[in-house]
Amino acid sequence: MSAPALSFVIPLYRSAETIGAVVHTIEGLTIAGGHEIVLVNDGSGDATGDVCRELVKNAKVPITLVEHARNYGEHNAVLTGWRHARGAHLVNLDDDGQNPPTEAVRLWEEAKATGLDVVFGHYEEKQHSAWRNFGSWFTNRMTDWALDKPRGFYLSSFRCVSAFVAKQVVSYAGPFPYLDGLLLQVTQRIGSISVRHVARQAGESSYTLRRLIRLWMSAWINFSVLPLRVATFLGLVVAVVGLLALGGVVWLWWNDRGPSYGFGWMMSALLIFSGTQLLLLGLIGEYIGRMFLAVNQRPQSVVREVVQSR
Repeated sequence: MSAPALSFVIPLYRSAETIGAVVHTIEGLTIAGGHEIVLVNDGSGDATGDVCRELVKNAKVPITLVEHARNYGEHNAVLTGWRHARGAHLVNLDDDGQNPPTEAVRLWEEAKATGLDVVFGHYEEKQHSAWRNFGSWFTNRMTDWALDKPRGFYLSSFRCVSAFVAKQVVSYAGPFPYLDGLLLQVTQRIGSISVRHVARQAGESSYTLRRLIRLWMSAWINFSVLPLRVATFLGLVVAVVGLLALGGVVWLWWNDRGPSYGFGWMMSALLIFSGTQLLLLGLIGEYIGRMFLAVNQRPQSVVREVVQSR
């Protein structure tokens, strides 16, 4: 088959109720040069796989279904989808209908018109819960200093990338990918446009606080050594405070003006310094642990099956 102009890559997790409407909407689009759909079922425990097989069977445009052997996470699933996509541009969108496919076409048109490698969708108004909106805001603020991106530039999971950039990114084989970090390592030709974000069609979001924390860790630890530098600075500050405290104790002793509750002061200082040391050791251990898993080739994903429409 000839390569299409645009590939819609959709990671799926417990999407049985929503993916049908999303696929039917994409099938009804008119794309100059043609388009395809790549569905990646990331170890869903519901009927997502069965629903997708019916969609493949009755496909009106080329559809590829990739089945992961277990759940690996959204970013791992997107990378699997990019590996199976054939389009000159690839746009990835959510499985719940909150990213309208017509807005995905606008991202693609912007990428073609400007020649940018990556075009992000900047939501005019997000239809997520308050805690998740805060999580997204916090992630973007923290990546301002952790990643090599323009300060204040909004990163989102709704993005269109060129096949060139996708090919470079999918060569990454580490078990903890963070897509935006990988994209910014490849190119600085990025842009964004405002897009609509609609309410979820059915069900509840599978994003939890635990998943967001894992995403933050991947963003800050896998793609930046800045946390280690912060740890070094924090250790230096604590050491200086300790020396100043020691000088104060010596002065009090010399003038016979020691505090009445020396044991309490000593234990407070001990807890502060011990807690700081454990925090820094934990941070260093996180780096070493991830290096260990990467060296031992923990799989980024395992594909159980690939089903394609005729």
